[in-house]
Amino acid sequence: MGEPSTVLLELGGILDITGEVVAMWIILAVITVICLIIRLTLKERPGVFQNIIETGVEALDNFFAGLLGEKSRKYFTFLGSLFIFIIFSNYSGLLPGVGMTDWVKAPTASLSVTAGLGVLTFIFLQGAGLGHGIKHYLKHFISPIFIMLPLLVLDEIIKPASLALRLFGNVFGEEMVTHQLYEIFPIGVPVVMMVLSLLFCALQAMVYTMLVSIYLDEATE
Repeated sequence: MGEPSTVLLELGGILDITGEVVAMWIILAVITVICLIIRLTLKERPGVFQNIIETGVEALDNFFAGLLGEKSRKYFTFLGSLFIFIIFSNYSGLLPGVGMTDWVKAPTASLSVTAGLGVLTFIFLQGAGLGHGIKHYLKHFISPIFIMLPLLVLDEIIKPASLALRLFGNVFGEEMVTHQLYEIFPIGVPVVMMVLSLLFCALQAMVYTMLVSIYLDEATE
């Protein structure tokens, strides 16, 4: 949620464990287990579970290839991981009990989490730009003219910040609307909102990674 998170546990006065942190640990554990299961049971003639995973990976690959072309494979690990984490985090808010207590909360409904994703995105974009060539990386800050330098530097900072605020605002707003409708109309309307949320959560993950891909294409073109 947007309000300050309740600290459940302090580790050495350095790390504060909140409901969002607990949810992230659970999500990462679930994703890790799924990856291990697929890795250990990988078959030439896949079963149903492997087919589902392969279909999802192929859909993501086609999605990023449509935005980045051939170079999408080079950055697929980060972009795919980002999409999977965001969509798992979004959908976690639809599980019964999540968000109702301080113990487990949807990570992407917290500004601190989306801000962290924004910082990772910023580092990734700068690293990709540098990897494409230092000369190219520095040149794009003074193109088309040198006086654009302050504005273009500011633009690099605003991009991940806007991504973080957009993701937080949309997910937090959706949760608040659903909660308020539940209090006003406890029967019927919240169910409709929950169904719409299934599409909404996937859409937010798609929009976030799509914008990151567009920024990446600009940094490496």
